Amino acid sequence: MKFQALIGTSVLALSLAAPAYAQVDADSAADDNVIIVTATLRAANVQDIPIAVTALSPNDLERQNVQDIRTLSSITPSFSLQSSQTETQGTSIRIRGVGTTGNNTGLESSVGVFIDGVYQSRPGVALGDLLDLERLEILRGPQGTLFGRNTSAGALNISTRRPNLNRVEGFANASYGNLDYYGFQAGVSAPLVQNQLGVRLSGAYRKRDGIINSSISGAESGNRDRYVLRGQLLWEPSSDVSLRIIGDYAKTDENCCTAVIIRETELRDMGAFAAYGLPANGGVIDSGQRAVEKRRSSDDGFLNNTKQWGVSGELKWDFGGAQMTYIGSYRRFQAQSAQDDFVGLDVYQVGPSSFSAPNTPYSGGTNKVMTHELRLQGSAFEDKLDWLIGAYYSDEKIREIQSMTLGPDYQAYAATQLYPALGNAFAPFGSNPLLALTKMAQATGMATPTIPAFALAPGIDSTGSYAINRFSQDAKSFSIFTHNVISFTDNISLTLGARYVDEKKDGAFNQLAANSPACSTIASGLNNIVTNLTTIAGLPEADANTLARGGLLLSCFPFATAANHPASAVLPLPREYDLRFKDDELTYTAQLAYNNNAGFMAYASFSHGFKSGGFNLDPAAGAGGLDPRFKSEKVDAYEAGIKSSLFDNQVTANLAVFHMDMTDFQVLEFTGVQFLTFNVASAKSTGAELELVGRFHPNMMLNFAATYADARYPSDCDAGVTGGALPTVRTLCGQQLTNAPKWSGVAGVTYNGPLSSSGWGLLANVNVNYSGKRRTSTTPAESANPALLLPLDWQEDYFKINARLGFSTPDERFTFELWGTNLSNEMTRGITANTPLRGGLANNNTVAQRSRIAFLEEPRTYGVTVRTKF
Repeated sequence: MKFQALIGTSVLALSLAAPAYAQVDADSAADDNVIIVTATLRAANVQDIPIAVTALSPNDLERQNVQDIRTLSSITPSFSLQSSQTETQGTSIRIRGVGTTGNNTGLESSVGVFIDGVYQSRPGVALGDLLDLERLEILRGPQGTLFGRNTSAGALNISTRRPNLNRVEGFANASYGNLDYYGFQAGVSAPLVQNQLGVRLSGAYRKRDGIINSSISGAESGNRDRYVLRGQLLWEPSSDVSLRIIGDYAKTDENCCTAVIIRETELRDMGAFAAYGLPANGGVIDSGQRAVEKRRSSDDGFLNNTKQWGVSGELKWDFGGAQMTYIGSYRRFQAQSAQDDFVGLDVYQVGPSSFSAPNTPYSGGTNKVMTHELRLQGSAFEDKLDWLIGAYYSDEKIREIQSMTLGPDYQAYAATQLYPALGNAFAPFGSNPLLALTKMAQATGMATPTIPAFALAPGIDSTGSYAINRFSQDAKSFSIFTHNVISFTDNISLTLGARYVDEKKDGAFNQLAANSPACSTIASGLNNIVTNLTTIAGLPEADANTLARGGLLLSCFPFATAANHPASAVLPLPREYDLRFKDDELTYTAQLAYNNNAGFMAYASFSHGFKSGGFNLDPAAGAGGLDPRFKSEKVDAYEAGIKSSLFDNQVTANLAVFHMDMTDFQVLEFTGVQFLTFNVASAKSTGAELELVGRFHPNMMLNFAATYADARYPSDCDAGVTGGALPTVRTLCGQQLTNAPKWSGVAGVTYNGPLSSSGWGLLANVNVNYSGKRRTSTTPAESANPALLLPLDWQEDYFKINARLGFSTPDERFTFELWGTNLSNEMTRGITANTPLRGGLANNNTVAQRSRIAFLEEPRTYGVTVRTKF
């Protein structure tokens, strides 16, 4: 009903706006409404290409206070982005409900990001400020034929503003807002040789307090402290040749990203934490709705620093019969992170801490990418054929360190996981969990154990157990492609394209250092422990196995355990690997279009897309004999649409319907002790998109966009799935994809014109963004018992309102603006997950209610901005 009201209000606004203002000159309107894009690697009117594209100008982004790609969903409903623990690794982009969810560098995005024609190898690389742009294009549906790697769901095509070869120009803006936010952007362009050689320099800086604070330590998370610098040189010695060189440098120094505990575990009320000598609350003060409303976490702080630089060159040469384009690039991206355990205890720390060994490194690493692309494009047969051929090569090297140390509270905290199991296992003897420890002690020869892990590994403390793990992945990709538009008549055209892709990846995990004595003791004596629990303590074998294996899992936390234990072939213990992944694929597309060349176009298309497989860069990826490799993801996409300009070009109306069949869909799931990457046999997305823009007055624009996307796993999504992934995959079948609402929409109105006869200008914009309810977890249920649904998986539907009010001087050199985003302060979740080591399945599938964490999205922000240009 809420979304129907949004549609009704927007359509009414469009229908009533026309008579309120004077008629617009048709020719003028036509010129103003032409939007040139490069979605087909050729400059073309967005209304004349058979692709669903949303094109945004810098003004569009400024009106909605879109400073980076995180908040693009406030403008276009088919796009969404969420982040978890680290923005550099845990950022997922989705188009039409389809994307790759995972906090793992080995996973690549289903939505490719391209800046000035250069592919950004991971979404986290592209999270910097949108600085000094020419335009931003959101291409929906598979784009692999033209854009290549990892565009099975779509692509973002970002173009920065080029140097001006004719005159000096520049801009600057400064902003201040709540959360002690301040930001600056500036740029200048100047010709060095008139009409031939020019330079452009731009930069941005942004700083803000965190959006989440810890109730225990006061640490903040979600702050902003970043800057970016970019320089460009453009040389055009003749009308046939141009050379553009771009260099950039960016750095962030931020605390990101903690979560709030939105649901507590029953272990607290059962007295489990107090029983093992911990604070009765288990290190959590604020939880549930109170934690959400106050935006309070319980951890000791997170850290996420990045540093990157890159250089690219674009050479264009018109030979007369064909135009050559070469784009080459190199980028080095470095990330450094430290992560806490989400509670106010010393359970574990990723990176250095007060209880870790000296010189323990931060987690993170480097990503180095070199790319080359060569294209030739021309026409033949009296322009009946517009042809394009090309080749692409990339070489990516990932080097990553993961370090974890177990703290003094780890053993007691982890042991609470077995608290319900103890009571269940010894129930026939009339024992409660604490008395049950006595029988465990009798079985293991320890006099007075205090926690199960001590009973299973007598006298060995896990404090200080650690591992420093190193991962590497070298990926080489080569492809050749062609894209051809055949014009049968002036109105009918057929586009045929294909790309052959060859991918090779070498992945390795090796351990630099580790020490985990409790784990080694239990792993080596697991069979004896089970025997003693059955013969001495009198437990049934099933219960003995539950306790022994539970103690093993908790004492052998894979991220802080020595690798290659003899038992790692059958148990979930870290195993080193050095393997190769190879795959190749032919992607292709066919598009049939009718264009009456008078404001109406209809098209139908089919595309076959591909996203490479690779390696799960996680210490437990090869545990128990698992293969750390996952398969490539493929998609067959069908689309039909119309693009139209109505009422003398005063209304633009675009409609697209689509269906996507995905096979071997890539998923990453955190089980509580390890990350598992697997392929789901199938997934689908079916829906429709509507975009309306009304310009009934030269100073006013109304916009409306709506997306219906039924993105889900079919009921038989586990077909052909075997091994350890099968229980988790079964929980997905019949469910919606993660963070894929069925309904989403945007509606807005903008006035930009004279305020009065004084010459001052007025800018006023209001924009409403709607999202239907959506699943926020990777999986919806317990893998060991799919009937047990995970709590708080769904984010309910919501509206968010953005607004901007600005005044410009008569000469338009200065603008003064007031702005606000999420004005109703909707508290929404991006990702929901299980709190590590805090509740879960116990013996016989009974449950100690899981604690759940949520990564919150941006709260209400507001402020002022002053702009100038020359």
